[in-house]
Amino acid sequence: MQRREFSLSAAAAAAATLGAAALPGMAQAQARAFKEGSDYLALDKPAPTEAPAGQVEVVEFFWYSCPHCYAFEPLLEAWIKQVPKDVYVRRVPVSFRPDFEPQQRLYYVLEAMGKVEELHKKVFNAIHQDKQPLNTADMVAAWAEKQGLDKAKFVEMYNSFTVTTKARKATQLQDQYKVDGVPALGIAGRYYTSGTLAQNMPRALQITDSLIAQSRGKK
Repeated sequence: MQRREFSLSAAAAAAATLGAAALPGMAQAQARAFKEGSDYLALDKPAPTEAPAGQVEVVEFFWYSCPHCYAFEPLLEAWIKQVPKDVYVRRVPVSFRPDFEPQQRLYYVLEAMGKVEELHKKVFNAIHQDKQPLNTADMVAAWAEKQGLDKAKFVEMYNSFTVTTKARKATQLQDQYKVDGVPALGIAGRYYTSGTLAQNMPRALQITDSLIAQSRGKK
């Protein structure tokens, strides 16, 4: 992928499969010293967040066609289930090139239609198990119709001002965080880590836990 490096090594992908079992130990990571500049980066200028007041936002940057994002998904889901109530997690689909945009828009259409929880994993499976590229507007619409969605409504939403705006803001956010590969994590609009920086995604989540604790109470 031009100018971009996927950030999960093959070893980390295997670790992700087993990572859920290690989740209880993540609390111990708070006491560990992670290094700014090597384990994570601090943004020069804070990025906008959508978290309600009093909550710390964590953003997962992802691309449906990324095999590392697909491998990371089970570990992320397990982590989301055990985070404290003051942690606000949201996903942001990246668009490094024009051909990423159909999947970026797909996510926001599913969000607008209230179908993310039902179909998010199915998009990953369609691409990585069923070998459907889903990289054009027509492919995405045809797939959505097979999932039982009204194709006309889907296409209307796909081309809507709402989805166009969300896609634009997502791309702006990835640039503000200087995302250079996926999966990656943004914390509190202030910090950024990834499998490349952290060495693997299970460790990236440990770093995220530490940065969440560090961010509490900051404005």
